[in-house]
Amino acid sequence: MSIDPFVPWIPVIEAAPGGEGPLAGTRLAIKDVIDVAGFPTGAGHPGWLATHPPADTDADAVARLRAAGAQPVGKNHTDELAYSLAGTNAHYGTPGNPAAPGHLPGGSSSGTAAAVAAGRADLGLGTDTAGSIRVPAAYMGLYGLRPSHERVSRAGIIPLAPSFDVPGLLSRDLRTLETATASLLAGTRAAEAATCLLLPADLWGAVPEQVRDALAPSVAQLLKHVPANRAPLFDEGFGRWEQTRTAFSTVQGAEVWRAHEAWIHAERPTFGPGVSSRLAAAARVTIAEETEARRSLRQTREVLGLRLSRGAVMAIPSAPGPPPTLGGSGSDRTAIVRFTCLAALAGAPAISLPVARIRGLPLGLSLVAAPGGEEELLELAAAMG
Repeated sequence: MSIDPFVPWIPVIEAAPGGEGPLAGTRLAIKDVIDVAGFPTGAGHPGWLATHPPADTDADAVARLRAAGAQPVGKNHTDELAYSLAGTNAHYGTPGNPAAPGHLPGGSSSGTAAAVAAGRADLGLGTDTAGSIRVPAAYMGLYGLRPSHERVSRAGIIPLAPSFDVPGLLSRDLRTLETATASLLAGTRAAEAATCLLLPADLWGAVPEQVRDALAPSVAQLLKHVPANRAPLFDEGFGRWEQTRTAFSTVQGAEVWRAHEAWIHAERPTFGPGVSSRLAAAARVTIAEETEARRSLRQTREVLGLRLSRGAVMAIPSAPGPPPTLGGSGSDRTAIVRFTCLAALAGAPAISLPVARIRGLPLGLSLVAAPGGEEELLELAAAMG
């Protein structure tokens, strides 16, 4: 089932005038986990919509973009509770993918990305916990930025896993993304020149050959500006990388359950099969399991901190392949999260660049910097031309 990417109960926000500023005239689409004053926030589930009143105030991220002149034009479909990377929704259907008709849009900022890709908005405000900005950006040929945790407010956003949640941006062009980033973040910083490009051999060795080949010209373009460092990220090999992915999913699940357990027990809502199974697993996470998983993530965070120090930027696929076919076997969440969890657990910025296609389908390349390095990433992306 293909649906309009705009949430049907808020197709157009009539009482949301934009102001003067660098984003004046920019049409803003907003993911439906983010508050807009006077309108309901539905979290991708009709039961949530029915049990929560309209928002009293704008989320901080909305207020910042509106103050810069952006004009909110709609709130957009999301996966249930934003707990998915496919872009599907058992209650409202699947937004179409304008860049790859007949293929998944990627989630959970699926409707927002679809609105931007279709030209119905110029800028999208979504969220990214485990890749929910970067994956739809990659699947729909958009620019997508996941900011550092330290530089953006999460006030007024329904939580999923607060340790990893962050609002982010989607656009069709880099200039709009640059302007919106400066408006969204707390404090702009002078960009430091990137000193090297990390291309970890272990991570890239897990990428299908045809995907590596498609992304190779863009990597070569980056290497005109910075030298390569291909040392593996994990000295212990693939097992350590998979352990990181597992630990991330464990901590994410524990936090998701804490955020929504009371509402789920009170309302007994029905979820689609993917979200339902993840919530069931989340409910079973023990304190001991969460504690051990957090210990494991601290180790990986330390590794990333060392590797991304002194201006290093890591380049990895935004997703390990192009968008899967609608109605097919679906996206491989495990394979995707191995890549996307790295920036999330480090609280680091990542930008997905629409650099390639394979069999006519979009592919994204992500650049990841140390926390606070948004300007560095944007400068390197601009240098690619």
